[in-house]
Formats: sequence, C-alpha cells, structure tokens
Amino acid sequence: MNFELHAVVMPNGALQLEWNEGDERITKSQQLLQKEIYSRFKADFKSFLLFLCFSDQSIPLSPSLDYWRSFTGEFARKLRQTPDLEDIRDKVTIPLENADIDEMLSRAPLMTGQEYLNAEFLKLLWSMLNAQFQYEIGMYKGTAEDFIRTYSPDVHLVGRIYFHLVENKRQDYPFAFLATYSTHIDKQGKSRHLPLKHALTEYGKDSDKLLELLSTVHLAAKESEHISRLLDSGELFHPLAWNEKDAYRFLKEITIYEKYGILCRIPNWWKQASSPFKVHIQLGGRGESLVGMDAVLDFHVSLFLNDTPITGEEARRLLEETDGLAYIKGKWIAVDTAKLKQTLDAYENARKLMKNKDLSLRDALRLQLYSNNMLGLPENDDSIKVSNGAWLEQVMEKLANQDLIPPVSVDTDFKAQLRPYQEKGVNWLCFLDSLHFGACLADDMGLGKTIQLLAFLHILKNKKQKNASLLVIPASLISNWSSEINRFTPDMNYFIAHPEAHTDKKVAEKDEGALNKLDLVITTYTLVQKYEWLKTYTWNYVILDEAQAIKNPGTQQARSVKNLNSQNRIIMTGTPMENRLSDLWSLLIFLIRDRLELRKNLGHLRTT
Repeated sequence: MNFELHAVVMPNGALQLEWNEGDERITKSQQLLQKEIYSRFKADFKSFLLFLCFSDQSIPLSPSLDYWRSFTGEFARKLRQTPDLEDIRDKVTIPLENADIDEMLSRAPLMTGQEYLNAEFLKLLWSMLNAQFQYEIGMYKGTAEDFIRTYSPDVHLVGRIYFHLVENKRQDYPFAFLATYSTHIDKQGKSRHLPLKHALTEYGKDSDKLLELLSTVHLAAKESEHISRLLDSGELFHPLAWNEKDAYRFLKEITIYEKYGILCRIPNWWKQASSPFKVHIQLGGRGESLVGMDAVLDFHVSLFLNDTPITGEEARRLLEETDGLAYIKGKWIAVDTAKLKQTLDAYENARKLMKNKDLSLRDALRLQLYSNNMLGLPENDDSIKVSNGAWLEQVMEKLANQDLIPPVSVDTDFKAQLRPYQEKGVNWLCFLDSLHFGACLADDMGLGKTIQLLAFLHILKNKKQKNASLLVIPASLISNWSSEINRFTPDMNYFIAHPEAHTDKKVAEKDEGALNKLDLVITTYTLVQKYEWLKTYTWNYVILDEAQAIKNPGTQQARSVKNLNSQNRIIMTGTPMENRLSDLWSLLIFLIRDRLELRKNLGHLRTT
C-alpha cells in the first residue's frame, strides 16, 4: 500500500502533515521526497519550510502539499533574484506583497482546514521562512550561492548585470536596450547602477574581475544566440536602438536570462501572464418576464484588448499582419497568433450562440461553469470572462443570501405559526420554485423541516397546481406525516399509497384524472418499486424525507426513486453527507432533472 503526504491547516493557525492512503502510481522519487519532507517537519518546522521552498518542483506531490511548496518556492525565487545577496546575507528581508497573498489565496486547492487559511497565516509562515534563512546563512561560512546549493544544486543567484528594455519615441526604432551593472554596496547600504561600458574602464586589464562580473551573461549566451552575438560583437557594452522584431526576440528569452541570474527591467505589459485579448459575455442584464431554468436571458458578447473594446475586424487584421509586437490603441502588446486565433474562434462561437439560440437560465449557468468547453477553448485558458447583468446578479445574490429573498405569505388556512428561521426556509423554497431549482432542506433534526415543507405545499395548493406532488418516506414516518398534515393543513387533499393506511389492506390504483384532483400522495421507498402508477405519472414535485436512504446510488431503491417523473424535486435530510462525499453526490444526482448532463460534468470534474 502506497501512502501520500497531505498538508492540513489546523484551527489554531498551524500547519500539520499527515499520511493518507495514496495512489499505486506514486513513484520512488516521490516516496523519497515525501519521507524527507516529513522527517524535517517532525524535527524542526522552520527548517522544514526552508527545505520545502528549495525542493524539486518536478517531483509530484499531493495538491495540498504542492500548494505549500509553491508558496515557499515563491520565497526561494525572490531570494535568488535579490541583488547583492552575498553582501546582505543574514540581513536580507524578502517582501511578501499583498498581490502575492491575494494570488496565493485565490488558487488554494481543496484541502482539510482550508477555512482557516487567510492572509495572516501566510504572512506568519513567510516571516518564519525569512527568519530561518537569516539564521542558517548567518551560521554558514561559505558563499550565499554555495549555501543555497546545499538545498538546490542547480541554483544561479542573481549577479550584478541588469538588462533594460524601454519604449522609445522613435518610430523606426521604438525600443531602447541598455546593459548596466551594480557597484558594490557602500557604507550606507546603497549601490549605483552604471552602463556596462564603464566596467571596461573600471577593471581595465584585470580580465578575471571582468569575467566574474560577466559570468551570468556568459552562462546565458550558451543558450541564447542573440546574447552571444551581442557579447562577441561588443554591442552589449553600448546603448542600442531596436525595432519591434529585435525587442520581441529579446523578450521571448527573458526566462533564460533570469534563470542564470540576470535581472531584467522590462515594460509591465510584457509581464502579464495571460493574453491581452478577452471575450466578455454578459448574461441577464434586463428583468425577465419568465423565470425558471427555461427563462430566456438577454446575452451580449464583446471583444476586449486589455480594458479597451475592439472589433472582430481589428483583431483579424492583427492576426493577418502581426506575429510578435504590435502598436494598437496607443499601446504596445504582444501578439501570439495561435493564442489570438483561439480567442477569435471562441468569440465567433459565442456570437453564433447568441444569434442562433435563445439562451435560457439553464444555459447561462452552464456557460458560467463550462464556458471554455462550450466555446472550444482549452480548460486552462483564461480568455473568457462571463459576468452577470443586473437581473441575473440579483438572482445570484438571493441564492447566496437568504435575507435578500422577499417574504411570502401563508394564508390563514395554514394552522401553524412559523418561527422566523422557518419563515426564511419557506421563502427560500418558494424562491427556488420560481427558478425551477431543486432544493435540499437540511436543517438539523427537531428544527421543523416537516412544517416548512407543509407550508410550502400549502402555498402550491393555493396556486392551483395541475399535478399532484409525491412524498416518499420511510414506512415508520407515515403516521407522523399524516398527523402533521391533519393538524396544520386540514384542507390538503392527500392519499397514502400504503396498504396499512386502508382498512381492506389494498391500495387502489389511481389514474391521471384522479391524481390531478389530489394535492399530495404519500408512499414509501419500498413501494415506489411496486406500484406502477407511481412511475407513469408526472408529479409536480417528488419529495424525499430522510433522503439519505438513496445515498448509495447503486441500490434498486435509489434507482427507482431517481427514475420517477417530476417537474421538480426536493430532498429533506438532517445528514446530507454521513460518511463520504459520494453520499452527497447521489442526492445531487436526484435533485438535478438533467441528470445525464450532470453525471457527465461531475465525471469530468473528478478527473481534473
């Protein structure tokens, strides 16, 4: 049996590691790395953090542990790129910016204790990591680079060479390049930056010192033909004017230069990781006359370059004329033609969707969840932005906050006084009914799920629904439900489809006409499988009490209930998830009418 190491965030703000049953595909290198991580964790927490930040990124770890390797790895990256680290040594302080914190919090994977993950916790771990590096480098007698290589052998610390690329006002050569170097830190802790040509004068005939200064450039030149040519020709020591092709060739090699310790100062627009071209889709901007999953929503599609709208024609012209850097709308941008073509195709697909199909609320929710799949983009592509218009935004806010749902009134024929939280529950059921959404009523036992459901059914009765609803319950609850109905909704016309409820011990078969005259039919999980007329009728609602009875989707009982025909569904349970996530999955499968689609999507989610 292979075991996998997982990270857990504890309620007291601590990080804990624990072993769980793992995949048979765990490699030998992964096993060794996990054991070393765990050993260091048990020995000393701060030392464990420092080891984790330099550990091999190519060896797979569990998502939770890989998240913390990525977080600490950001410390290692910034440390390697700290100028004059050799001189600063144990006085170094690596900053953790608010943008870094927001980004790390936004991409946290599902892990135990995720609710305790916050900015303060990240800041605490970062400060501990910084303190441990200061302590260990202070004790180390060799160079800072040698110390880091005891953790990560292939590390190259940043040197004293800087490459600068800036925009130029000249139209024929719109970019300027300059290589500089930093002088050693003075007594005030500051260093100056000088053009690289000054190094020829400063070091004169001391070729060893010049070679040491240029060591990072020589390493980069082994991979970069561009830098090799500049170095051999001597152009590297002088200011250069470049056209957009020269600048693009340089920018594409930034990762090479930084890998070998050259710091690069470049325009901010190149640093953004994603494409500047985005497809914006806005859904449900106006009030809709029809509500429910089949309500038709208004639907707007537009194409943006960063924050500026552009036309499809402008984007296609760029695609035909440019592969590299382009100047458009007063800004330089990087044009990746393959990426731009993908985005344009997605834009056209969205326009076709808008032109050829009425977009329902059901489609809108699918589009928000699966926009890339529906518009033909890879899963990890971020070119699609789907936003809610005013009307749909109000709907989503009400789904998230029950206090925003308008109250409904229960007339005087309903003989119970609802408590405030029960009123909210009834309001919520009615709101979901207006959207044709299924509902899971999961209040704890004793809080009145039955009375909330009866109030909801009473409201449906007064709407004069054509079809009856079906309530499926354990046989032991028949007497209780019958008693509650007679007490609180005596005007409800209901029928119990169970032999014990009839003196002749027989259940008369009901045809469609007879069922349409009823408000509610009550039966049991066992008898759903027996009475054929329960299966052929289309119910207004199928309602399950003690719905955990179908938590195992493979049982005949669960399959029979899921195959019932209904316009909508409700489940009632105080324990929607008893032992494992699959318990809840089975209940959700029942609630969603389009179950084949859900199975496909959930199956897809489980593999990603």
